[in-house]
Amino acid sequence: MPVKLRITLLFCLISFVILAMVCATVYYFSYTQRSHNIRTRLTNRAITLARLLGQSQVFDQQILRKIDSSTSLTLKDKTFQAYDYLNNQIYSYSDAPADTLTIDTSILDDARVKGTIFFNTANKEAVAYHYANPNTRIVVITAAYDAEGKAQLRVLRNILWFSFLTGILIACVGGYFFSDRLLQPVKKIADDINEISAHNLARRISTGTAKDEWFYLAETLNRLMNRLQDSFETQRRFVSNASHELSTPLTAISSQLEVSLQKSREAQQYRVVMESVYQDVRQLSKLTQTLLEFAQASGDPGGINLEPVRMDEILMSLPAELKKSNPEYLVNLSFDDMPAEEQKLIVFGNAELLFTAVKNIVTNACKYSDDHKATVKLKAEAENITISITDKGKGIPEAELKYIFQPFYRVNSTAHKSGFGLGLSLANRIVKLHKGNIAVSSVMEEGSEFVITVPTAKF
Repeated sequence: MPVKLRITLLFCLISFVILAMVCATVYYFSYTQRSHNIRTRLTNRAITLARLLGQSQVFDQQILRKIDSSTSLTLKDKTFQAYDYLNNQIYSYSDAPADTLTIDTSILDDARVKGTIFFNTANKEAVAYHYANPNTRIVVITAAYDAEGKAQLRVLRNILWFSFLTGILIACVGGYFFSDRLLQPVKKIADDINEISAHNLARRISTGTAKDEWFYLAETLNRLMNRLQDSFETQRRFVSNASHELSTPLTAISSQLEVSLQKSREAQQYRVVMESVYQDVRQLSKLTQTLLEFAQASGDPGGINLEPVRMDEILMSLPAELKKSNPEYLVNLSFDDMPAEEQKLIVFGNAELLFTAVKNIVTNACKYSDDHKATVKLKAEAENITISITDKGKGIPEAELKYIFQPFYRVNSTAHKSGFGLGLSLANRIVKLHKGNIAVSSVMEEGSEFVITVPTAKF
């Protein structure tokens, strides 16, 4: 069922319940008020008649009948009867001569006990009133058909039915147009989204000026589109740069082999070509391995094996590992603020990925420092572990700091050094997977400092 129709039906249902309750309440109180009025009038007439009958020496029955016939109670088919304490009828009057009431003795007995009782008889409403004085003890019955009151109730009922049905019709029509207007922003948002594709990611949804829920939805979707656009652009640059980096050694290998096969050569010449090709293959293999690590670090944390890891143990493996890659590299470890509790040194993560992240930054620090040295400091805080890596290199220009974590980006001053421009980007992805962050500061001709912050494991 369309949302527009569901909203319309819900609106109609709510209106139905409200109108039904209002109309029923109005009719109920009108009905009870009519009953109260007729009973009050009948009771007053019964009291008056009883007092007149109690003065039989002044008012005889003929006079009372003339009074009753001339009294206008705006009641139809009036009937008045009176009974003595032996249940003998001592007085009767009715608008129609043949119209008499058959009263059960139990009604008379109840009236003598309760004083006044109300009952219905022969399509009439009646009151039995017990009147007693030192000389008289009688029960007066007054009954009548409330034609005017019931006619007013019928008119009121018709008005309420008309109002109820008209209100429901208006509610249904109004609900339909209301739901249509309510869902117009959603339709507009959907239309705008349908026009956005991978080739048109720059387009955004119109948010309007009203700061309402639709504005919040459009803003949220626009922020999502911004993230998607950044991801697409990053992926596009990554694919382009990766293709270029992969094609360079492949082209060199192909060219060297093609030249060497054009004519016969001596064994030494073939050996030189093979050594050059071997270097290119190693470069290609290293690039491929780096790309695989980058792809792994760009994945979902749920697909990575995470376990409690001690950061100090990871850092202690750095000096020997960097010595293997370059004997000139020197790493100074500083664990000055070691906590007494072992838990403060443990993070929940993947040891190999964390080691790769720190190693990449430390390798860069050693590579771009004139003395090929890097200082690594470990500090455990209340909820985080901080690793700072400093060097005394040339520094990074401030204008380029915001780009250094992009894949394949290389600072202009270091373009002559070997590398792919993936180390910092890979380290940043790994730290992000561990819910941490990397901050960098640099002073030209003095050096740079990278600060890695990761949350400690919660036990």
